[in-house]
Amino acid sequence: MTVSAPTRVLLLGGTSEIGLAIVRRLGLQGSVRPVLLGRDPEALGAALAELERSGCSGGEVGPLDAEDLDGHEAALAHAFDATGGFDVVVLAVGVLGAQAALDAPIEQALEVMRVNFIGCGSLLLHALHRLREQRHGTLVVLSSVAAERPRSGNAIYGAAKAGLDSLAQGLADALAGSGVRVLVVRAGFVRTRMTAGLKPAPMATTPEAVAQATVAALDRRAHTIWVPSRLRYLFAVLRHLPRWLYRRLPL
Repeated sequence: MTVSAPTRVLLLGGTSEIGLAIVRRLGLQGSVRPVLLGRDPEALGAALAELERSGCSGGEVGPLDAEDLDGHEAALAHAFDATGGFDVVVLAVGVLGAQAALDAPIEQALEVMRVNFIGCGSLLLHALHRLREQRHGTLVVLSSVAAERPRSGNAIYGAAKAGLDSLAQGLADALAGSGVRVLVVRAGFVRTRMTAGLKPAPMATTPEAVAQATVAALDRRAHTIWVPSRLRYLFAVLRHLPRWLYRRLPL
């Protein structure tokens, strides 16, 4: 009897509820060896213990700070070298803030842009370099429907996600035929700790629903998904509305 090797999964943003749900969902299809990188060692340890209770094994945790750009290359190199490479890398780093747009503190707005675009963009580039070197693997990028057309209330977050989304899409095309794929996940409002206290948007969803859709998309080799899927059709209309009309919508 041949026992298949575990799927090696690297979660950047190792305490992300959506990211952890994706790892657990992958575990339903076979054995998974997870590596979680993030800022809080205690929270990472608790997240790994939860994954192990769900059936994952051989996992590890390590430090990673999205704003420490100089440390990204070494952090990913250590994870790849120690594990022998990864089959799936999930980029789940992100912060939600500056929802008041111009009325938000400037430093809060800058943090959102630094983490969600500069920091995540750096991690995306380093991860893709490593995946290209091993000539296989998939990078899952947690984007947002806000990337499609930012609203006035989430202009900072939406712009940062739009930059990351665009970078991921462009680099995915550059990697065509290399054995490396990029899957961009454009989720709507997801009920998590990060969105606690905010009024849920229409068609709000859960980490588990995002994970289910993501793993299904990995199986069919998709490059972009919307969660819930009907948001694709809604934004097909919204992206073409005149600005004077769009800004009046209660979004």
